[in-house]
Amino acid sequence: MASAGKSLHSMVEHWLAPTSMDTVHVIEFRNQRARRQCYVCVEARRAAGTAAMFFFRHKDGLWCIFPPCRERPSMRVT
Repeated sequence: MASAGKSLHSMVEHWLAPTSMDTVHVIEFRNQRARRQCYVCVEARRAAGTAAMFFFRHKDGLWCIFPPCRERPSMRVT
């Protein structure tokens, strides 16, 4: 995947492509440690309109545009 190993800053630049004339703001941030969920909603305001995207942090620390898979119960036989 092309987004693997990138910081949140580089992901915002890649997907929202802000210019020096655009304003970029974090409009929502959630970090629920008990549920192991972390996401950020970033908004870019430009002359053509407003664009916003959610970025999700995965267990390995990488930021992606898709949420991580939920852990499902599993059984092992030993």
